[in-house]
Amino acid sequence: MPDSRKLRNPPPFRTEGRTTKIAECEFPDDLLYDPEGLTWAREEDGEVVVGITTIQAAVAGKLVKVTAKPAGAEYARGRAIGTVESGKFFGMLKTPISGVLVAVNEAVLKRPKLLSESPYTDGWFARLRPTNWAAEQEALLPTDAAKGFLPSMIEALHVRCFAAFPDYEMYEIGTECAAVLVKLNELMSRIEIGEVAHVVSDDWTAPIEMDRWSAETGQPVVESRKEGNLYHFLVRKVR
Repeated sequence: MPDSRKLRNPPPFRTEGRTTKIAECEFPDDLLYDPEGLTWAREEDGEVVVGITTIQAAVAGKLVKVTAKPAGAEYARGRAIGTVESGKFFGMLKTPISGVLVAVNEAVLKRPKLLSESPYTDGWFARLRPTNWAAEQEALLPTDAAKGFLPSMIEALHVRCFAAFPDYEMYEIGTECAAVLVKLNELMSRIEIGEVAHVVSDDWTAPIEMDRWSAETGQPVVESRKEGNLYHFLVRKVR
């Protein structure tokens, strides 16, 4: 039995093949999803890797703490095997299958943002040795089947997925774009390299001004989107 005080860190988990996108949220086709669309599972070498979906990542927000239950113990399907915490959210990470907790990804314990930033790859949460996989996998849904309820879940939870997970939010409604860019420059001067700012503006000149700003500063706009009369931009600090 593994030492419950130590969580070994196996090689990184990788998804393979196609990904289905629903309302800008991604769902790899080689995974199985729980009926609430919050967690995923995939059998691999006799174990089952589990993690959170982009839905749960968006609901939780910017994570500041991730904890894990002791390894070596058996947990029933639906029981908590960890917790996540952000400035606005505290919730349980529930296992979609029954099994013995073999390992937890130490990387997400050390860097919580990884869990929401890369939920299907480097941000996987745990590996379990299943105790009832043959029966319980029937309750999990492939992407084709999950597409029937995922849109309603996204809408009900008011989920909005982006190409990168934002560390900072700037809602500048009714503010001229020139003034927004002054605030953005100030923000970029104090955040760390690799962090992402989400800028929201209703100024119709915003797309042109953001392109110009990016070219001048060398800071990339990793995604731009218009929703109604609002423009959304994700800017990553690279220098």
